[in-house]
Amino acid sequence: MSTLMIILLIVAVVVIAAAAFAVLNRRQQGAGGRRGLQRRFGPEYDRAVARHDGDTKAAERDLGERVKRHGSLRVRPLDPAAREQYTARWTVAQERFVDSPREAVAEADRLIAELAGARGFPDAGHYEDQIDALSVHHAHHVHGYRKVHRAALGTTGTMGTDPMGSEATGVERTGGAGTEEMRAALLEARGLFEALVAEHRSDADATPTTGRHDTRKRSTGITHKGVQHG
Repeated sequence: MSTLMIILLIVAVVVIAAAAFAVLNRRQQGAGGRRGLQRRFGPEYDRAVARHDGDTKAAERDLGERVKRHGSLRVRPLDPAAREQYTARWTVAQERFVDSPREAVAEADRLIAELAGARGFPDAGHYEDQIDALSVHHAHHVHGYRKVHRAALGTTGTMGTDPMGSEATGVERTGGAGTEEMRAALLEARGLFEALVAEHRSDADATPTTGRHDTRKRSTGITHKGVQHG
């Protein structure tokens, strides 16, 4: 075998090896990116895939765009007086549910939107942007806000259930949510409220502000008395 043939053979082997490495690297990066998005978004990842009819690439592009737009958002602190005020308002909204469930969920919807704006998220006048930003930073709680927002607007989903057992968000019908649906929405939305009102991110799952114990007791009233009124 001539020297030229040997050189050409070596070049061919190098080119093939480089191509194989590039393909493997792209696959690993894609898998790593997917795992990263799944870790970051949790149940929100599954909802995004469901909204895109199972198209994971489209869902990941959607979630990636959210991270680009809102990932660097710096959450503003709340002063203690504002924290106490928000907590008191939430407790009042829960107490109101027994006699006026629709007014209670409307107030909860307004309160979360206002609180999110106070913490530095897009304000209440830009609901979709606000939801996207919240999903980046509070992915495990944001769907409760969606549910209470739909209940406050008097709309519900019609596409069955999403991967997490809640109503899908794609198509809506008018007619108003029932008492049980509003109660469930209010209870689920409380998770985002508590995360937003916490002093620090790590406080979201700790015992946060004054009134949390009362809020939990009030939820028992909502669970039973609210159903009676339905």
